[in-house]
Amino acid sequence: MTNEVVTVQHLVKTYGKGNEKKFTALKDIDFTVENGEFVGIMGASGSGKTTLLNILSTLDKPTSGEVRINQQDLTQLKGNQMADFRGHEIGFIFQDFNLLENLTAAENIALPLSLQGVAPKQIQPLVMKIAKRLSIESVLDHYPTELSGGQKQRVAAARALVHQPTILFGDEPTGALDSNSARELLETMSSLNRNDQVSILLVTHDPFSASYCQRILFIKDGEIGSELRRGERDRAAFYQEILDNLGTFTE
Repeated sequence: MTNEVVTVQHLVKTYGKGNEKKFTALKDIDFTVENGEFVGIMGASGSGKTTLLNILSTLDKPTSGEVRINQQDLTQLKGNQMADFRGHEIGFIFQDFNLLENLTAAENIALPLSLQGVAPKQIQPLVMKIAKRLSIESVLDHYPTELSGGQKQRVAAARALVHQPTILFGDEPTGALDSNSARELLETMSSLNRNDQVSILLVTHDPFSASYCQRILFIKDGEIGSELRRGERDRAAFYQEILDNLGTFTE
């Protein structure tokens, strides 16, 4: 039994059809994420990291290559299968929260379960459980406009995790947060990873966020050029190594 929750092999993404000018955003990408791993993908703007995340989260399709999540080849899924797969297997935290303003925090968190047709009486205990885990029980009846940035992102994280996905994707999740809220969210993600064995793939250009990962893949011009592993070092030492290497990997 393999321990890999994400497997990417020979992934290529080219934009432009027929006689249009072609642009290859991803060139023969290979990597894996193991069960319970916290992996970061770093790269400058235009490096291909957003394209990669869009393909992994089934929002875009590769030109060629293979992407497997929980042993399922995403390239073989069609229409409703794709939506079902996304709903069950993938959690996603966006930079700008993507909460529905007309729903309370609890209703926002419950959304993935409602869409899956989970019975209402089963939903409430699941929402309470994840809210407690993220310390947001006190804001469940509030609407997004009544929440701070940090609270909104915790609600978004709870929504991403309530259905116990195989993998949690973060797309610059600290980008809209002040430094205290950003640190809190990263500590929470790190704790979920350590204590609950949540597998996380974090896309970021921020070295501080990346320092919470166990391993970082650097993407440049659509290719993964190198990786850093944290090993047994503390986060501060890893952060320094990321800073020392950043110029080499992303310029």
